Amino acid sequence: MNDTITKFGYPATLIREYDHWVVLLRPAQVTLGSLIVAAKSEAQDFGDLSPDHFSELKTVTADVSSALEGLVSHEKLNWLMLMMVDPHVHFHLIPRYEGTREWMGQIFADGSWPGPPALGEAIKLSDDQISAMGTWLKSGFPT
Repeated sequence: MNDTITKFGYPATLIREYDHWVVLLRPAQVTLGSLIVAAKSEAQDFGDLSPDHFSELKTVTADVSSALEGLVSHEKLNWLMLMMVDPHVHFHLIPRYEGTREWMGQIFADGSWPGPPALGEAIKLSDDQISAMGTWLKSGFPT
């Protein structure tokens, strides 16, 4: 795995692994269900990924969308490809919704709805929360 994937807590944050991509729990939750979708590649430019990466990305996006719809009931999904600090190809996937969502007694607000997501206002999860939320998120993915 590349340095970007390990920086986001792999393997503890792993939700689903594909041949060319991983889906990770984002340890700092911008909104409930925030994920990282990262290419298993050393590529630092989206256009440098192999055709197999692009082909498989269709399956990854469908799985992620379905899982989050069932668990979070988002209204939109924001796929952000920032790659300013963490250089390898990856997306920050932020479920967007009006109001709040509750998970295990914790409130997750989308305070900037309907504007751009407020990445700096993320809730940092403890190791126990990462484990529990990871299990919860995995349950929403197709088998």
